[in-house]
Amino acid sequence: MSISRIFKTSCSTFLFFIICFTANSQSTFNGKITNLTGQPLSGAVINLLNTPYKVISDNTGHFSFKNVPSGKYEIVITSLGYAPIISPITINSNAASPIVSFKLANELVQLEDVMITTQKKEELLQQVPLSITAFNSTQIDKFKFWNNKDISGFVPNLNSADPGDNRDVVSIRGITTTSYDPAVATYIDGVNQFNLDTYIPSLNDIERIEVLRGPQGSLYGRNAMGGVINIITKQPTNTLTGYAEVNIGNYGIQRYSASIKAPIIKDKVFFGASFLYNARNGFYKNEYDNSSYDQQYAFAGNYFIKYIPNTHWQFNLNIKHYAAENNGAFPLVYGAEDAFSNPYVLNQNGITQMMDNTLNGSLSIQHTGSRINFSSITAYQSNYRYYDKPIDGDFSPIDAISVINNYGKSWNNIKAFTQEFKWSSAPSSSNRLSWTAGSYIFYQEAPVKQGTRFGIDANLLMMGDSLFTLANTTNSTKKGIAFFGQITYALNSKLNITFGLRRDDEEQQQTVAGFYQHDPDPAFIQIVPNTSESVKFNAWSPKIALDYTLNSNSLVYTMYSQGYRTGGLSPLSSDPSQPPNMSYLPEHSNNFEAGIKNTLLNNTLKVNIALFYIHVNDAQVPTLVLPDAITIIKNTGQLTSKGIEAEFLYTPFKGLLIQYNAGFTNANMEATGKHPLFTPDHTHAIALQYTKAINNKSSAFIRTETKFIGHTYFDSNNSIHQSPYAIQNWSMGLQLKKVSIVAWSKNVLDQKYISYAYDFGAVHLGDPATFGISLSHKF
Repeated sequence: MSISRIFKTSCSTFLFFIICFTANSQSTFNGKITNLTGQPLSGAVINLLNTPYKVISDNTGHFSFKNVPSGKYEIVITSLGYAPIISPITINSNAASPIVSFKLANELVQLEDVMITTQKKEELLQQVPLSITAFNSTQIDKFKFWNNKDISGFVPNLNSADPGDNRDVVSIRGITTTSYDPAVATYIDGVNQFNLDTYIPSLNDIERIEVLRGPQGSLYGRNAMGGVINIITKQPTNTLTGYAEVNIGNYGIQRYSASIKAPIIKDKVFFGASFLYNARNGFYKNEYDNSSYDQQYAFAGNYFIKYIPNTHWQFNLNIKHYAAENNGAFPLVYGAEDAFSNPYVLNQNGITQMMDNTLNGSLSIQHTGSRINFSSITAYQSNYRYYDKPIDGDFSPIDAISVINNYGKSWNNIKAFTQEFKWSSAPSSSNRLSWTAGSYIFYQEAPVKQGTRFGIDANLLMMGDSLFTLANTTNSTKKGIAFFGQITYALNSKLNITFGLRRDDEEQQQTVAGFYQHDPDPAFIQIVPNTSESVKFNAWSPKIALDYTLNSNSLVYTMYSQGYRTGGLSPLSSDPSQPPNMSYLPEHSNNFEAGIKNTLLNNTLKVNIALFYIHVNDAQVPTLVLPDAITIIKNTGQLTSKGIEAEFLYTPFKGLLIQYNAGFTNANMEATGKHPLFTPDHTHAIALQYTKAINNKSSAFIRTETKFIGHTYFDSNNSIHQSPYAIQNWSMGLQLKKVSIVAWSKNVLDQKYISYAYDFGAVHLGDPATFGISLSHKF
């Protein structure tokens, strides 16, 4: 099935299901926003959850929604320097519209209500019966989350392992990414980042990061067995906004970012753009030529146009791109002992530059009706990633083994197309039943060609010959369709029951071939004929949950769900014991969870606790085949994971914020008792921040963060492991009206630890101590 055919099918489905929604009677809602002393707040942003209605308060604090369907809504109000609030309101067409007052507390006094979209609709974090950690834009800025991997350890039971090429391997609750099909799904602005090739790791101009822990099969389907990372970028309003920021640090760190958002036609057409350039010298030194080995550069952009023709329709066109150069990807050293005894030093003769180019484009359409809402997200993703010269495959100064993948743009150029349609009950409905349903279509093409070069010194590694190349090609396609739905019914004013179900169907096709070349003849001879295979996978992913509101401040819940991660076909390798096109089975999991969420002490304390138990069938475990560096996946039996998580957020007095989270995971393979890869047995993190207001528009802060990572294993035999360690960060700064200056440091004590290791013994250390200064201006 071609991309064009799937696109035509998607468009036909879109046209078939679009229906005309008859609006209820239209009404007006008027309000006024002040602080606790009664001073009007101008420039506050007010919107109704799960609708396109958004306005800004005037100089007297007043605002008005006009032509809104009658019904019950939740209103969200945000203003700079104040804790946002979310409040239920009723808009009644049969009554006069009085002015409703809303009072905002200083952000230094009270915790804010956090709005999230993890269940594909806008909801309050503390009212969603799931284990979720959310970071708003202020927290993202204070934590200095510059890359997806930076959240590692600051989310309970989440660990992100970095092999050195900016492809983060994420584990949540013992469920680990072991192939290019992730175990933890990542969504950016509603678009599924289809695999590890096509996602963009850098973070810039982010409104919110939401991390759902535990399987999310009923709504997110394949490859969300461990959880979902949901990233939302900032959107424009009728006010011109933007910022510019400069970060300078040791190791030649440079990070320049900027953003602008503006209305082109008020209330109708909006434009936004954000830019990011970052660079640094290498953390590693290459003794072979006394150079900085892993020197990096990257440029990323995010551009969008939003069109709102009326109060019912909204269109968003979005383009994201990421272009990176890494002068020394995979800075690896054989053996943990050598890595720690001489940290950040290696000796390799293969000097190369990894070029990594990713393009993501999407078109989203939203319709808000009086009874039913509809949305469509059409997305295209591509990634072209190659090494301009052969990369060192023996990790030494000898010319023995190197890996080649620079065979032109027709190879190693991954393309993916996705389409999601979604229907949901309108927020204005007073029905006790709320629901979400939809379908998801995907298609991926992955033509891969990789060569293993055996140089003049190959015989030093007992290869039996030298000066020849073995090349493998793998042409694979993946296509599939899914249907999903989730229904929540209010049994009474306090007790809700939720049912969810998703059906995934997928087909994969793969063709492999092998070639041989020996110097001095440059010609390749085909030694493995074209061999093709196809497989089909499918899964039902049900969910049932109960949640009970103990009082206005506390919610308890319990849940059962099933998770699913797709299977696949093995590539061609040089190991005759690993034949190509051998299928490995999908993973299926049964998951049980119970938790409680509390907002206490007049919204100054939040305490969330969750217990979980996971049982996985046909667990997938990777093995790296050498010397061609090809990953083979095998099913190795059953895995169990159980544990507990806790999150605390507390403001004991004005200006002081205490944030603590902890996660404990006991995960084992049932047959061997071994621990799964990249899964710490515990994570802890504590952040302390004190902010002192200088005047109404200026403040100063000091902040410290410490995260603790427990025992972590990197191979199936558990022979390569990292003992528990701690990393400490700090920062301090001044906010002067719209300008801020911040001094910061990460890994202050220069802790040495293994971030990633391969089963054959190669080790990559985590980032060393870095420090710098940040200067930013917002308008």
